[in-house]
Amino acid sequence: MTKGQLEAEISKALTKWEKEYLGRGSVMVKTDILRDMVIVTLKGILTPSEYKLCETSEGRSSIKKIRCELVESGRDELGKIIRDLTGEEVITFHTDISTKTGERIIVFRLSANLEKKLMS
Repeated sequence: MTKGQLEAEISKALTKWEKEYLGRGSVMVKTDILRDMVIVTLKGILTPSEYKLCETSEGRSSIKKIRCELVESGRDELGKIIRDLTGEEVITFHTDISTKTGERIIVFRLSANLEKKLMS
C-alpha cells in the first residue's frame, strides 16, 4: 500500500468511527503521515447548535470539554484502528478542537517511523 492509499484508508476508517461512535461524521477528513506521526484534520464537526453555544466564552469551554471527553472515551478503539491499519502501536494521542472553525486535529504518535517504512 502506498503512503497516499494508507492516508485515505485512515481517513475513511476515522470517518466511520465518528459516525458509529459519535453519531455523526465530519464534512471533510484529511490524513497525513509524517515521520512517526499520523496527523488527522477533521472539518465541519460541530452542529449548528454547538456553533450557537460557541458564541459565549462559557459555551466554547463547554463544547471543547465535552467534545474532548467524547473522543478521549474512544481512545482505545482509535488506537486499535490505527494499529490495525499501520501495523504500529500508538504511543501517544493528542487532540484539540477549534470552536471557531469547527475543525479537530488528532495526532497519533507511533512506535516507529511509518513514513520511512512506506518510502522504502
